[in-house]
This record gives sequence, structure tokens and C-alpha cells, in this order.
Amino acid sequence: MKHFIILLTFLLVAISVQAQNLGEAFEEKTLHSTILKMDRQYSIYLPAGYNSSDRSYPVLYLLHPAGPRNTIPDQRSWFYYGGLKKYLDSSIANGDMEPMIVVTPDANYGSKRISYFNDPEGDFSFEDFFFKELIPHIEENYRCRTEKDSRAIAGASLGGAAVLQYALHQPDKFSVVCALSGAVRKYDKQYLKGKFPNVSEKVLIDWYKPYDVYSYFENLSTEKVNEAKWYISCGDDDYLSPNNVMLHTLLKNKGVEHEFRIQNGAHDWSYWRNVMPEFMTFISDSFRK
Repeated sequence: MKHFIILLTFLLVAISVQAQNLGEAFEEKTLHSTILKMDRQYSIYLPAGYNSSDRSYPVLYLLHPAGPRNTIPDQRSWFYYGGLKKYLDSSIANGDMEPMIVVTPDANYGSKRISYFNDPEGDFSFEDFFFKELIPHIEENYRCRTEKDSRAIAGASLGGAAVLQYALHQPDKFSVVCALSGAVRKYDKQYLKGKFPNVSEKVLIDWYKPYDVYSYFENLSTEKVNEAKWYISCGDDDYLSPNNVMLHTLLKNKGVEHEFRIQNGAHDWSYWRNVMPEFMTFISDSFRK
């Protein structure tokens, strides 16, 4: 009996120690948006020690893709398909990652086309919501560092395109920008008319101008280069790899410092899971400086 009690005590202590090294993930937090006139959901990861200290943490806004097929692309994607919590718990506990808060908003899965942009039809201004409501909500309700050097943004596919555009539109917000398999493209009439069949071409052309990353960098003067740290990655079997190579070439020609990777993989969660240690370390290292 004595040995049993000792063993039980040992196990309880081990469980307690392990629990102290685990962060918390809340997958279905809700925020009412006045801009969007609806409730919006987001997930948030709070690192181990958040509830037992007064420490403030850097923040990563992590945007989900619009796919791939047979997946549910919403605020839970990075946790369900990307293994985000397990990776963060382990890496932070080992000292490989700076403890951070990670926020993943839902880009409208299930109620309208998935979009991180201000819709050309004028009825879904997600980008305005993101900057005017979501970020202030997070910074008011969680212990976040609020300076640019403690705020990063990353995303995959459509989310990868959005992080580039957000960083260009709001250069004072993010110190690190990581685009994975970014769905970047020049103005594509057929593609956009397929998404917005009721919008005239003239309206679409004008609307797309601030979202055309290529044109932004083509017209960029060296004096206006965003001082953020840029990381761009894409799989060699990804149909978007030529687009990302073209973006890399453009940045290189303009003298914009950035990290660029073409690695083995396709446009799927297997690729994004595989590159997670690298792009998350890139973010963490920036937060530590």
C-alpha cells in the first residue's frame, strides 16, 4: 500500500508538472462586429503560465487558407489540421519558441465566400473588421504587447496573400510577415468575374488595385520599403509556385530583404505542417530581439 501511495503521488506530481507546460486553446471565441453586422468567431492560444502571471506576450495573427478540398477552412484549421497547439506547447516548453499568443480568425466559412478583403459588393468588409475591431478586441481583452515589434502575421494560401496585402496596407502594424503558398496574382478578369459575377469589370479593376501585390512592388521606390521581416514559402509541386517565384524575383530586383523557400510539397496541410517549425522560429527569433 505504501508503494502504491508513493507511485500515485509521483504520478500526480508528474501530471501537475506536465500541465504547467501546456498552453490553452479556445477554439470558438465570439466577437460581435458592428462593421460586418454579425458575430465573428476566432480561436486563441494562450501560452503556459498565462493565467499564473502578469506577463504580457507578443501576438501572432495566423490566417487560415480557403481550402484545400475535404477540409473545413475556419478559425480551427490551424489547430485541427496544422497541429498548432501541440507544436506550440512542445516548442515553448523546450525553450525553442518565445511564449506568444496566437489568434486565428474565421474568414467567413459557411456564410459567404471566404474572404479576408473588403468585398467589392460592399457588404463584407473583413479587412476593416480585422484592423478596426479584431485587433483592438484582442489587445483590450488579453495581455498583449501592442508595439509593432511584438506583432506578427502569417497565413497560408488565401491567408498567405492576405498577410502580404495587410502588411502593405498597414505598415505600422506588423514586424514579421510570413506568407505560405500565397495565392498572389495579377488582375485576372476570368478568375475575379467567377467570384463576383454581379460586379462590373470597371469596379473590379479599381477594387483590385490595392490587392495587387505585384504592382505595389513594381512601383515601389526604395525609400518606401516596409521594414518588416518578410518570409515567403511555397511547395515545388504547388500550382502557385510560379506566382511565388515571380514575387521573390520582384522583391529581389527591388532590393527588398526577405527569406524565400521553395521546398518539397504541394498545396496542402502536409506542406504547411512541415514548414511550421521554420516559419514559427523565424517569428519567434524576431520577437526575441
